[in-house]
Amino acid sequence: MQKKSFDIIVVGSGLAGLTAAFHASKNGSVALITKSQLDTSNSYYAQGGIAGAISEDDSPDLHAHDTLVAGRGLCERDAVNILVSEGRDRILDLIEMGMQFDQKDGQIVLGLEGGHCKRRILHAGGDATGKELTCFMLEKVMEQQSIETFEYTAVTQIIVSEGICRGVQAIDFISGQNVIFEAPACILATGGLSRIFSRTTNPHTATGDGISLAYDAGAKVEDMEFIQFHPSALCVENQDAFLISEAVRGEGAWLINKSGERFMKDIHPLAELAPRDVVAFSIYQQMKKDKSPNVYLSLKHLNPEKIKNRFSNIYNKLESFGYDMTADLLPIAPAAHYMVGGVKTGLHGETNIPGLFACGEVASTGVMGANRLASNSLLECLVFGKRAAEAAGKIQALSPSIPELDEYTNKPEFEQFYLDIKNEVADLMSQKVGIVRNEEDLTNALNRFEEITRKVETCARDYNVLKARQIVEICELITRSALLRKESRGGHIREEFKHEDPDFRVHIVFQKGKETTYVPLRK
Repeated sequence: MQKKSFDIIVVGSGLAGLTAAFHASKNGSVALITKSQLDTSNSYYAQGGIAGAISEDDSPDLHAHDTLVAGRGLCERDAVNILVSEGRDRILDLIEMGMQFDQKDGQIVLGLEGGHCKRRILHAGGDATGKELTCFMLEKVMEQQSIETFEYTAVTQIIVSEGICRGVQAIDFISGQNVIFEAPACILATGGLSRIFSRTTNPHTATGDGISLAYDAGAKVEDMEFIQFHPSALCVENQDAFLISEAVRGEGAWLINKSGERFMKDIHPLAELAPRDVVAFSIYQQMKKDKSPNVYLSLKHLNPEKIKNRFSNIYNKLESFGYDMTADLLPIAPAAHYMVGGVKTGLHGETNIPGLFACGEVASTGVMGANRLASNSLLECLVFGKRAAEAAGKIQALSPSIPELDEYTNKPEFEQFYLDIKNEVADLMSQKVGIVRNEEDLTNALNRFEEITRKVETCARDYNVLKARQIVEICELITRSALLRKESRGGHIREEFKHEDPDFRVHIVFQKGKETTYVPLRK
C-alpha cells in the first residue's frame, strides 16, 4: 500500500475541515482528504447565516443565554462560553481577512432567527452564506503551500496502534488504490449524517461515516438520539426536500394550517421564531391534526421586492418548482437536517484516543445540548476548527507503528447492494425513528438493523459494503440511544414520555465493546 506522511491529517472539506486545515498549516504539512469534491458539504449548502454577538446592543452573555435555552438543559456551559466569546473574535478575524458579509449603508446587516433574542445573524450573498463562507475559506486553504488536497479519496479506517491514532487508511476512487496517510494527529471534520433519512436537506455525502469510523476505532460517541429536523423544507411529491431558510421566518413569514390560520401564536410566545425543536414538533402535530402531509409558509403579507432581493437563491429555486415565494402558499414539512450529537470531544476537539480530534457537525463538543440554536453551526466550525488545529499541532511525532492492513476493493457490482440497504434503512429511519418516537417502532427498527448488520458482516471487504455497514451502525446507535432516553427533550420526542425528566440531564455515551454510560454535565 502506498504511504504518505504529514504532520496533520484533516478529513472533510466543509467549513470545519477548511478552518482546521488553514490553521493547522501554520504548524506543518497538512493532508486535506475528502470523499467528494472540496466544495461538497453541508456547510456549502447552508442558506442561513452565522451567529455572532457583534452589535453594540448585544453581548456574548445574551448569545450564551439563547444557546442554553435552546439546548434544553444539556449544553456544557464552558463550551458554550467559548463558542460565543471566541466566536465573535473568529468572525472579526474573517472580516479582517477579507470576507464580505452583507452590508447596508456601510454597516453589516444583522438578521433574526428562531430562538435568538437579538438580531445577530450575519449573512453573505443574501441566502448563500454557507457557499460564500466555504468558498472564501477554500480560497485561503488553496493559498497555503503546506496543504495538499486529496479529492475523491474516502477514509476506510482510522489507524489506531498501541492506543494511539497513527493516521488513516483510504481508497482513491480515481486510481482504485489504497493509501495510508501517516501523521501524529488526525482531525475528523466529516460533517453530518441526515442523509440516512429518506426526507432530508443534506447532500448525498452526509451519511455519518466519520462517526462510524471513530466509533470503530474506539472513540466515544454521545447524544446520538438528538437529530434536528428543520421545520421548513419544501414538500413536493417525488422531489428531494428543499430547505427554506430559518431566516425567511426571521423576516416575518407565517406558518399556516390548511384552514389558513397561524397556529404558532398559541403555542409559543415567539410564535414562528420559537426554537427549532418546538416549531418542528408543532408542525408535526398540526399535520397529524389536519391529516395533511404538510402545512404552509406564507410571505404574502411581506414586501415582495424586499423578499426577492433578500432571498434571491431561494426565490429562483422555488420558481423552478412552480411557486412564487411572494404570492403563493408554500407547502412545507420538517426534514432531517442536523446531527446534534457525535464524536465526544473536549474543549480542544480532543477525543479519548490520543492523536484523534473532531470538529464541526461530526463532533459533540457540548455546545448544542439537546437542540442546536439556529446559525450556531457555522460558528462552531470556526471556533472549534481552530482549537482542534492548534491542539493537534502540539502533538509530538512518534515513530510510526502501523500494523499490516488489508486493502479494500471498490467493485461496481456492490453499488446496488449498498443502495438497496441505504434506501431500506432511510425509510425505516423516517418512519420509525423520526420526529416522534415510541418503543414499539424503535424496537422493530432496531431488530431490522441488527438483521441487516449480520447480513453485511458476511460480505466482501469492499468500499460499498463498508458504507452499508457504517450506515446501519449509525442507525443502530441512534435507535439504541432513543430507546434509552425515556423522556422528551429537544430533538428527541417520545410518545410515552411527553415531558423532560429533570433527573435525566445526562449524556448517553457509547464506546465499542464497552457498557453504555450515562455522563452528567460538567460542573
